[in-house]
Amino acid sequence: MHLGLALPQYDYSVAGERPLQFETIVDYTVRAAGAGYDSVWMSDHLFLDLAKYGGAPDRQACFDPVVTLAALARRVSGVRLGTLVLCEALRPASVLAKALATLDRIGDGRLDVGLGAGWYEPEYDAVGLSMPAPRVRLERLAEAIEVVTGLLAGIPFTFAGTHHRVDAARCLPSAVQQPRPRVFVGGKGDRLLRLVAERADGWNTCWTWTPAAYRERVEVLDRACERVGRDPSTVWRSVGLYTLCGEDQRDLERRFERMAAEAPPGVMDGMDLSTFRIGRLVGTVNEVREQVAAWAALGVDTIIAGVGAVPFHVARRDDVEIVGRAFGQA
Repeated sequence: MHLGLALPQYDYSVAGERPLQFETIVDYTVRAAGAGYDSVWMSDHLFLDLAKYGGAPDRQACFDPVVTLAALARRVSGVRLGTLVLCEALRPASVLAKALATLDRIGDGRLDVGLGAGWYEPEYDAVGLSMPAPRVRLERLAEAIEVVTGLLAGIPFTFAGTHHRVDAARCLPSAVQQPRPRVFVGGKGDRLLRLVAERADGWNTCWTWTPAAYRERVEVLDRACERVGRDPSTVWRSVGLYTLCGEDQRDLERRFERMAAEAPPGVMDGMDLSTFRIGRLVGTVNEVREQVAAWAALGVDTIIAGVGAVPFHVARRDDVEIVGRAFGQA
């Protein structure tokens, strides 16, 4: 099992730090690499609010993932760099492919590319776009996958779709990875899983999942693969999970209380540890090891740990380190 870290990225990400500093992102990346994490991950938003999670509706500033990962690539070695996930509407596919090929070259071939259909309507409004219906967003995403994967291969590529078009385009310089960086899709619906089976290298979903609920989605994906004649085992699978680990039960309770106290206001109201465990990777070192084994049995290759209360929020640095230690013993 591989382990990734959802990096701090937003002004809500680190308690007592607003605005978030780039050197803090570097520090968490360095600590993740030192603690045995295999990868670090950033999301793709122009801004974000926490109303969905019970927090304030105020817009929170954030670091751009492509630019920040490129900077991290030159500061930290030994971990892969991933996008979780890039929003199709905000990044024209052909231009995005060019940026990603450059990022893979800057990072010496360490890039994993996550693409998504988009879900956060305020940023559509902010750039003067109407948010399309889900069906149209998936159509656009399918075409974007074709363009990004085609161009990342480094050879001239032509595609004529309804939403995206390229004519004998080529990324120069090309990506380092051969035949190209892997491109996966984030989401969980039936139509999206069909898209994964037809066009993508992998699939991600996050942030709260029980193994039973995930198993049902795996069955949908497996059937979709069978319909198009694809071996389901060729789909690279990652899961993002809120994660909290303690040396023992008392230490786990202490860490939970600390995280809840330092979380963005409102998002942990009414939450106790027993409730927080549900659908999350939470427990003592030994309990986390057992849960990791259960996820591996479901075909998951990588768990991306959200070591905080909401996506891309991080608890203390020692919380990051103990999770790495738990995985190292798994």
